[in-house]
Amino acid sequence: MEDMMKKYNTPARLFHWASAIIVVGLFAAGYWMVDLSYYSEWYQTAPHWHKSVGLCFVVLTLARFIWKLISNTPAIEGSEVEKKAAKGAHHLVYLLLLIMFLSGYLISTADGRGIEVFNWFTVPGLGSFVENQEDLAGQIHEYAAYILIGLSSLHALAALKHHFINKDNTLKKML
Repeated sequence: MEDMMKKYNTPARLFHWASAIIVVGLFAAGYWMVDLSYYSEWYQTAPHWHKSVGLCFVVLTLARFIWKLISNTPAIEGSEVEKKAAKGAHHLVYLLLLIMFLSGYLISTADGRGIEVFNWFTVPGLGSFVENQEDLAGQIHEYAAYILIGLSSLHALAALKHHFINKDNTLKKML
């Protein structure tokens, strides 16, 4: 069934593009937020939105992962090396997302308070597990974000390479 599919199904495409937009948006917001001063009107609001979108993204990613497990996907195109690299990159993206989700949670809940999600509900906090948890988790979150955005950029460049140089259907399958 996998080889016969010409493109990703609609839910898979929606998950992919929503994830891409959210990753870029959260990265840009995070990059901007770290330089906000205490006196900025965004000092409280930006982190609230960043955390809320991030936690909604956890749910979206879980749904995407479940959908990936239960649905068929088209075959990866390219050489054997490219196929292995693509699979490895996808696994690394999921690992980085897990690291981002966990480190973001550990930053936000180190003081024991929960995380308000758009003032709809609160994800409970478990407090601090290690000394300087918020600083350590913050460094991990930052490094993982840079690696994730770099890998996402390589992913986009690879899709463009397949489209314009290889002239295969790699990009068309996701559009």
